[in-house]
Amino acid sequence: MINEYVNKKLRLARYRILKNGNYFGEIADIKGVWANASNLEDCRKELQEVLEDWILLKIKNGEEISGFKIKFDRRELVKN
Repeated sequence: MINEYVNKKLRLARYRILKNGNYFGEIADIKGVWANASNLEDCRKELQEVLEDWILLKIKNGEEISGFKIKFDRRELVKN
């Protein structure tokens, strides 16, 4: 489920070459998710890592993620 969401969002990513020759990538509809690297492949990898970290942080904080549904089994949340 997470992989599907990540792949969907990465297909929306836009890349450009900066004046210094580095690549910059971002996913426009997710504020703060961007990457910067010396080549396109590294930029793509970094953007994926940033997106995955962003998702995990949202889950940890209990925040909603547009287009992503998390189902919890409340029995697992109870400590014995």
